[in-house]
Amino acid sequence: MKQLVVYFSAGGNTKKAAETLAEAAGAQLYEIRPAVVYERRDLNWMDKNARSTVEMQDPDCRPELADKDAPVGEAEVIFIGFPIWWYREPSIIDSFLDAYDFSGKTVVPFFTSGGSLLGEGQGRIEKLAGAARVLPGKRFNAGITEADCKKWIGSLNI
Repeated sequence: MKQLVVYFSAGGNTKKAAETLAEAAGAQLYEIRPAVVYERRDLNWMDKNARSTVEMQDPDCRPELADKDAPVGEAEVIFIGFPIWWYREPSIIDSFLDAYDFSGKTVVPFFTSGGSLLGEGQGRIEKLAGAARVLPGKRFNAGITEADCKKWIGSLNI
């Protein structure tokens, strides 16, 4: 079964989790990159005018992707990783989900957070992934190990 780990990371935590997961799954790794990179000032959730805050206030916001060459078509299982922003997936994840056809695939969200849950993000991902089978999302912390990932993957019955 061909597996793919795609991720968006703003601060590096999700990147580390994605790399660990890809190693554990023997999966290809792909970074979701915005056309306009998020700078530190864009991520200040306390600033109502910060780019990320403005994007997250608009559920239809779709930041442009830097490219659309993720090998989604080749994969059967696609793990999608991201940090939690405002109790859901960042808008760039919505852009990614809109850009590809996930029909017949299994989509497995994973996210990094100090304590927040996926909240409304699970339902949003299920809707945006269309005809995919979407499994419940899993929160990873900074200390996730390859053994933890293998145990989780084994529990998914995929």
